[in-house]
Amino acid sequence: MSDFLVKEDQSTEVRIELQYLPCLEYFTCILQYDRVYIDVEEMYVKQTYRNRCNVLTTNKIDTLTIPVKGYEAASSTKDILIDYNQDWTRRHLGCLQSAYGKSPFYEYYAHEFKRVYEKKLAYLVDLNYELLTICLRLTGIKKDIQYNLSGEKISEKGALNAISLINNRKQPDLHKYYNPTPYYQTFGNDFVGNLSIVDLLFNMGPEAKSVLLRSCKSQ
Repeated sequence: MSDFLVKEDQSTEVRIELQYLPCLEYFTCILQYDRVYIDVEEMYVKQTYRNRCNVLTTNKIDTLTIPVKGYEAASSTKDILIDYNQDWTRRHLGCLQSAYGKSPFYEYYAHEFKRVYEKKLAYLVDLNYELLTICLRLTGIKKDIQYNLSGEKISEKGALNAISLINNRKQPDLHKYYNPTPYYQTFGNDFVGNLSIVDLLFNMGPEAKSVLLRSCKSQ
């Protein structure tokens, strides 16, 4: 099945921000365009998916947040520094182990993510970039993805501006690119949609891409 899903508006390029272990809608968005600009010069917005993600644990959805150092108003995302004075890496890795340690594909993929955390990268964009690269490879998504382009340069190319469109503050029925498609999850009897991509990868492995393709919302 082709990665490119034709939309009614015939848009072929989109501009999005770099997120931390993004939700499924982030990837269904990528699947619906043949070129994706990931803008790391856009303005950083706190308490968004730029530095947090949601995973499913034994009895609840847990939000994993990367603490960042102080920054000036209207700072670019590329300038945001990670705060390692807080022992957040141990919490995140421990939570992933607790949530997905018994999932079918955790043992095959977890070491790749762990190696990135162990680097203790200084900048949030560097961490997010390395993690996203792993996720794109494991899902088998191959797209023309370009980084480090400012909003002005991208807009000149006519790309749809979807910065902050995929966010953690809207109602589930307002997803633009994502239509929840149930798949096996380790915990609970009721399916929980639009979690971090790691939920899909650890539970479904090589079938992750087919789930994402079925989850693409018609435009």
